Amino acid sequence: MSKVATRFAPSPTGALHIGGVRTALFNWLYSKNQKGTFHLRIEDTDKERSKDEYKIQILNSLKWIGIEHDGDEYIQSAKVNDHIKVANELLKNGNAYKCYCSSEEIEEQKKRARQKKLPYIYNRKWRDKDEKDIPKDIKPVIRFKSKIEGNSVLKDLVQGNVEIENNTIEDFIILRNDGTPTYNLSATVDDHQMGMTHIIRGDDHKINTFKQIQIYLAMDWEVPNFAHIPLIHTIEGKKLSKRDNASTLDDYSKIGVMPDALRNYLLRLGWSYQDKEIFTLDESIKYFNLEGIGKSPSKLDMSRILSMNEHYIKTIDEKELCKNLIEYCEIYKEKIKPEKEEKIKNSLSFLKNKAKTLEDIFNNAKYIILEEISFNQDDLKLIDDKAKKIIQEFKTNISSLDSLNREILEPIINNLIKKHETNFKGVGQPLRVILTGSKFGPGLYDILISLGKEEVNKRLGNEIIR
Repeated sequence: MSKVATRFAPSPTGALHIGGVRTALFNWLYSKNQKGTFHLRIEDTDKERSKDEYKIQILNSLKWIGIEHDGDEYIQSAKVNDHIKVANELLKNGNAYKCYCSSEEIEEQKKRARQKKLPYIYNRKWRDKDEKDIPKDIKPVIRFKSKIEGNSVLKDLVQGNVEIENNTIEDFIILRNDGTPTYNLSATVDDHQMGMTHIIRGDDHKINTFKQIQIYLAMDWEVPNFAHIPLIHTIEGKKLSKRDNASTLDDYSKIGVMPDALRNYLLRLGWSYQDKEIFTLDESIKYFNLEGIGKSPSKLDMSRILSMNEHYIKTIDEKELCKNLIEYCEIYKEKIKPEKEEKIKNSLSFLKNKAKTLEDIFNNAKYIILEEISFNQDDLKLIDDKAKKIIQEFKTNISSLDSLNREILEPIINNLIKKHETNFKGVGQPLRVILTGSKFGPGLYDILISLGKEEVNKRLGNEIIR
């Protein structure tokens, strides 16, 4: 077998599903681990449902999570003539035949199968019929002549040996009566022409694999290796679908899950290496193998994703964290002005405290980022006459200071507590509300130091307390 080549082949008929992202990731990591190549094929032959916006979303999603394909995108619709040519070769060499069953006949066969509670298998009526029996008014489909006798064994690199009785595989359609190729024909021809050595995909494709292997053998092509990954389930144990919440990458990026954290989570979703949990990108490539993929479905657990994200927020370099936050705010929240970036960078040590997402950090940093702070009306009620006096006195006390630091601020706060016969909360809450709009948020000293004297002075003079 030549150099390892893998592919990911999404259809641009909807946003990229989280299960698809994991499949792409496993293909990409395996090819990189084996010093091979990873290719992207856009399966856009469903013209009615394929849309450019979905293709763009797929490309952006893969780029966001760090998956880059080698070479140009392979566009399936551009290769349709090659697929049709192979269908005609199969017809010519006796491995396919024209089927003239009407849609009514097929529907009747399906109805009988339902009544008997059996899976529908086409009855092979035209498999060995004579050409002279051809009806004049029906355009035929072309069906592949599947094996009828014996069993087939798939040597699956994840599932082990999977055996099937050949007579359970119907004579599947490879060319529709409008002359368009079907998925199993197109995918097989594409994989052969692209020189794919390993097909790694969801285990809902197992039956397709048996069909596709028969096409490979009929064309006397080298059969690639196959690996079928168990599907992702919801936390309740149901198959995850596109209709579920948090099923696309956009669902994660908009709440501020970082690409490295999600990639690490997806890597560990159904794959393990010893008892290691956290993998750098280089480690992911170094250790990834097909042997580590489990045979049972994995459950998508949002709390684990947030926990992984929290770990990354706590441990990654703060410059890198700041870059992630700036990009996140620009797309989903409010663009951070360059002059405020430095304040954010210097304040990340406390802004990231207890944050599970970039959105949490944004919420903690809103008092710095936003030009106008909005006041929580209930919290404003805390600013009574006594609170107003405390705020005014604090403003007077800091007016002669050159800069704000904890050593200088602590005695000022303590004096106000003593003078007004209150506690830290009695002084801290009104100050926090007037400075940030809310009684919740970072610690008072962190707020004061991060804003700096000029901005603090400006906010303490808000007409709301006059």
